[in-house]
Amino acid sequence: MFIVAIDGPAGTGKGTIAKLVAERLGLVNIDTGATYRCITLAMLKENVKIDETEKIKEILEKSKIEFKNENGEQLVFLNNEDVTKQIRSNDVNNMVSLVSSLKFVRYKMVDLQRSLAEGKDVIMEGRDIGTYVFPNADVKIYLDTTAEERARRRQKQNEEQGIKSTYEEVLKNIIARDENDKNKEMGALKIAEDAVVVDGTYDSIEKNTQKVIDIINEKKNTIINKKNASSSENQPKIIEKMKVTKKEPIFKVIQREILRTILWVIYKIVYRVKVIGKENVPKDGSFILCGNHVDFYKVPVIELFTTGRKRVYFMAKIELLKKPILRWFAYLFNVIPVKRGKNDMNAMKQSLQALNQGYILGIFPEGTTNGLSKKVKVKTGTAYMALRTGTKVLPVGMKVTKTNKIIVNIGKPLDYSSKKQKNPEKELLESTTKEIMDTIIMLTDTAK
Repeated sequence: MFIVAIDGPAGTGKGTIAKLVAERLGLVNIDTGATYRCITLAMLKENVKIDETEKIKEILEKSKIEFKNENGEQLVFLNNEDVTKQIRSNDVNNMVSLVSSLKFVRYKMVDLQRSLAEGKDVIMEGRDIGTYVFPNADVKIYLDTTAEERARRRQKQNEEQGIKSTYEEVLKNIIARDENDKNKEMGALKIAEDAVVVDGTYDSIEKNTQKVIDIINEKKNTIINKKNASSSENQPKIIEKMKVTKKEPIFKVIQREILRTILWVIYKIVYRVKVIGKENVPKDGSFILCGNHVDFYKVPVIELFTTGRKRVYFMAKIELLKKPILRWFAYLFNVIPVKRGKNDMNAMKQSLQALNQGYILGIFPEGTTNGLSKKVKVKTGTAYMALRTGTKVLPVGMKVTKTNKIIVNIGKPLDYSSKKQKNPEKELLESTTKEIMDTIIMLTDTAK
């Protein structure tokens, strides 16, 4: 999966450039703006106003949006009707920005856009692709052009398509839309911190397309070089293709149980493990086991001394699996490998699947050993999983004393079922992450 995100204001030529780049580099072109335009068109056809929330939700549920390639041209279909030209009308232009600013509309469309991109090498253009839809995109480009030049281009395009308008009307609409897009409460138009800005005012579409292609190729070469520098290519297929299944190979189960017993005895004797709050562990059902990452070789303690013999799926960075012995451990203990720095949809799907099937998901939010002391930014993955599924979080604080004794302090489960939502907002993710980490820190500090 390779994601190219192109953001920028209306009329910069993003759509045309994305189409040309897709053709030349073999990428799938997903026009995100067209999805919002389809909903806007459906509202106009049914005479639904912007404040009629329930009616808009009904339209969202019954609208089927598809992209089809016919004779080398990408067409947009709404409920099996070709609306490629209709969604570019002035009426839609004047209303689409307001429609796309509605949170529930954005949630629905972002879900659609992400599902369309899943497992593919794609190029997406819009307003917040690199900042919201795919914040971990491999390539982020911000295409900018002056409002006057954009108005001139859009007016010419309207004339070619038989749409009546004047240059002044188009310019006024573009300026108003820019202002609205930049000040949206959600998904506002802005430049991502790691985006490459391309000024397309004075160059042709062809030259701007080539600029974008050069940026993508340079990024691809960098990624390839990094992969070659590491030995990630040598990761075993059995790990990368690990799936959550109810029935495991019997030989795998036997090996795991023998190893668990040996490890339990070793940790109990060598580290004199003490467990506090074992009664807080849920008796049945799935939950997220969340602890502090004190030491890689002490990580098994949390699983061995909290969950009994329940099946746990731990998320771990794929770089840890370079050594054969660690790959074997990962296989036996159902480790879900995560490609850090990317939008790893495969790892996300496996994690959600584990929870949905009633298993335990183990996550270390720090993302690295002693992350808090290193002042790394805590990952929001735990909060996302909890809020997305409504699953309880079991916080665990682990402390290693001066005499090398390990104390495991298990807290009461944190219940976020009342805040369950398919696409948690950034503010909620961050506040939930803080609550979880504050609890873990408290449990660690009070472990005696």
